[in-house]
Amino acid sequence: MGTALSPLQLHTALKQQPPASVYLVTGEEDLLRDEAVTTLKTALLGEGGDFNFDVFYGDEAAGSDILTCALEVPVFAERRVVLVKGAEKISAREAEVLLPYLAAPVQTTTVIFVSSKLDGRLKFSQALGRAAVTIDCSPLRDIQLGPWVSRDAQRLGVKLDEKAVGVLKETSGGSLYAVRRELEKLASYITTDRQATEADVYQLRGVEPGASVFDLTLAIAEAQRGRVLSILARNLEAGEAPLRILGSLAWQYRRIWKMKELLREGGREGEAARTLRMDPMQVKTFLGRLSDGHVRDALRLFLEADGQLKGGSSGHPKMVMERVLLQLCQSVQQTQPDAPKRSPAQAVRGASRVVSNVRTITSGKRTGR
Repeated sequence: MGTALSPLQLHTALKQQPPASVYLVTGEEDLLRDEAVTTLKTALLGEGGDFNFDVFYGDEAAGSDILTCALEVPVFAERRVVLVKGAEKISAREAEVLLPYLAAPVQTTTVIFVSSKLDGRLKFSQALGRAAVTIDCSPLRDIQLGPWVSRDAQRLGVKLDEKAVGVLKETSGGSLYAVRRELEKLASYITTDRQATEADVYQLRGVEPGASVFDLTLAIAEAQRGRVLSILARNLEAGEAPLRILGSLAWQYRRIWKMKELLREGGREGEAARTLRMDPMQVKTFLGRLSDGHVRDALRLFLEADGQLKGGSSGHPKMVMERVLLQLCQSVQQTQPDAPKRSPAQAVRGASRVVSNVRTITSGKRTGR
């Protein structure tokens, strides 16, 4: 099997050893993927190496064209770089052409395959996994997200207090691009002699305090239908996409079931309170209102709404979100407190797919050479 590195380890590896002939940049976090590709290109070609750089797209390129480029000799340079985006979209027939190359790649060429997720059952995916140095760009875990926010803020010259870091984590929906956009706004707004606060983050997001995903789950837990709809409306008016709101809510519910499991296994309420950013005296009551049955209902509703919003076939996005939130409030009232036959974690493992933390990305025109 090939070597696996994190994006942070990639920088060190490129300084300590010669570049590999094949890289696989994979994982659902698009910012980490983009940064890994930029790191590789800069390290291999420098700032002005586009003459020896080619880009292909898996759903368009022929395997023979990718192979021809990979076999070319670099011009006035030591190395060529061939970038293949959307590698999971390469057809089986086109991928077959690349298998011999993966077994014996050219040493003066680096081929970078990029994919959010490959099907590990396919022959091409297995051969690529053996040949490539894999850069794992999976979404950061909750424990990793805070340090990442602080590091990225420091890179931009922004000082954050603890509550500001928490709000950025909470409002990101798990998207690092969303966090970075907020940090860039803070960098242009906050003077370097003071820390950015929770209020600063809310102000620049255009969302008032009391309209975050945490406030939304608090209102759901109390079945406050009017407040739930008001928070949704305020977020939509501030420009938040319905898919982004859904992703943030799904992200928050994953934290909720993790904390329910933690307490069930004898964990401390203080740890759950820190994760959920609430008073330790209130956390048990809050989690008790969101029974295991309710969490299962929520997971099902998120899956259904995710398909409806992406498919665009079930009415106005705002109406889809309103239905979800009202059904969640109804579920709180109907479900019994805890002790179901299946835990939320089991419900997640049993689901056919998982709601992703959705990114809103504006795509530019594709460019070739």
